[in-house]
Amino acid sequence: MAGRHLTAALLRCPPSTSAATAARLRAFGTRVFGTATNVDEPIVPSVRIEDTQLLIDGKFVDATSGKTFPTVDPRTGKVIAHVAEGEEEDINHAVSAARKAFDDGPWPRMLPYERSCILLRFADLLEKHREKLAEIETWDNGKPYKQAYDIEVPMLVRLIRYYAGWVDKLHGLTVPADGAYHVQTLHEPIGVAGQIIPWNFPLLMFAWKIGPALACGNAVVLKTAELTPLSALYAARLLHEAGLPPGVLNVVSGFGATAGRALCSHKDVDKIAFTGSTETGKTVLELAAKSNLKPVTLELGGKSPFIVCEDADVDKAVEMAHQALFFNQGQCCCAGSRTFVHEKVYDEFVEKARARAQKRVVGDPFKKEVEQGPQIDPKQFQKILKYIKSGIENGATLQYGGDRYGSTGYYIQPTVFSDVQDEMPIATDEIFGPVQTILKFRDLDDVIRRANRTHYGLAAGVFTQNLDTANTLTRALRVGSVWINCYNLFDAAIPFGGYKMSGIGREKGIYSLMNYLEVKAVVTPLKDPAWL
Repeated sequence: MAGRHLTAALLRCPPSTSAATAARLRAFGTRVFGTATNVDEPIVPSVRIEDTQLLIDGKFVDATSGKTFPTVDPRTGKVIAHVAEGEEEDINHAVSAARKAFDDGPWPRMLPYERSCILLRFADLLEKHREKLAEIETWDNGKPYKQAYDIEVPMLVRLIRYYAGWVDKLHGLTVPADGAYHVQTLHEPIGVAGQIIPWNFPLLMFAWKIGPALACGNAVVLKTAELTPLSALYAARLLHEAGLPPGVLNVVSGFGATAGRALCSHKDVDKIAFTGSTETGKTVLELAAKSNLKPVTLELGGKSPFIVCEDADVDKAVEMAHQALFFNQGQCCCAGSRTFVHEKVYDEFVEKARARAQKRVVGDPFKKEVEQGPQIDPKQFQKILKYIKSGIENGATLQYGGDRYGSTGYYIQPTVFSDVQDEMPIATDEIFGPVQTILKFRDLDDVIRRANRTHYGLAAGVFTQNLDTANTLTRALRVGSVWINCYNLFDAAIPFGGYKMSGIGREKGIYSLMNYLEVKAVVTPLKDPAWL
């Protein structure tokens, strides 16, 4: 995804003297960093927000309690809309609708070709409403409109078509046995799938979850992220316009502590899929185990290494490492957030990385030249600023940025640290923001040991012109994805997921289908078989 670069323009470079650094440290004692250039008056989107209720059994309905919560424009902090707040009773209604749709409804009993046609019609509608989907996504999330329109909505369409193509290919096997028996395996839908998606890629995560689940013939109860509920609700409306039967997909907006907990604990849910933080993933796994021991897939956090070897083309490596970290405001679980650079090219890389950050365009994400919009909310905004403060206090060299950008909204300057040590919090913790940490390494053994010395294992990038070096690192790194001389490639067929505490199972591709299928062995005796 990050291979699609946006136009950049020069940002004002702050002083880099020790006095300026001291001033920044003093600023941390106040409310926020010192102000920078103001962001222009935000563009008003043309889209009308109409879908703010819960979607249960094919109908948009209010929450049982009547409660709503605001979803906020991160550019301004102003409310976009008030959305129905689903709680345990609403989850119960949604699960009941899904169970009825699975047990008694037409979806799992349709010809696979018919299910495929509905998903293909859905993809066509997504394509037709591309502009509106991108506007909603940008307004609710803060990501650049160009990113949403040019990259993410087309990826959404492609992924739905990919899974539409799998619907009539989920066949089992004929298995040889010792003796006169006919043995076959059946692949059957698992039942009611509970799904919880994050706020950083609402539309894409919606597709990553429902695509394989629906292709396999399951029913779904999906909880949106409370920070970004709008685009999934609109996409779900389009799916029903495409002909999805009532109850097959139910969407409940709400909070993790109420709706999320109820979904994970529900004994009539047959499977849980969650994308989010590692700490929350532990809770999801515990709740699922304590209820009915339902299987769980988890796509969790990361602190991914991006390794620049001594033979690298430094200019290309700087751009790739920049995109690997700063894409989506740094709010990406697989962000290349530990940039390891060989000591022979380290100084040149740092200088050019600083220059690239200076050129990064921050501002209203609805403007076509903008590369970086606001962070998602004030909590995330303040968290990132605290990590920047810790980097300065722990002795890393602040090469660029470090301040908030503007005086309104949740914008942060692209920030680059050099002289980062492995034990610093900015090198060990998932910051989830536009903070690049550059570390020096001396040889492959050194970088392999350090890159793997983390409880995460989601992804890694390797930049080298040497095939042997690439092969060595590919096999040595304990991660679920390794990108060689590229980063953030998310084709629909490429599996994605993590080692260690970055998750369980895989999203996308053929591997994700097995998360939503049960395998049944059927054994029949053969009388006087002609052959075995």
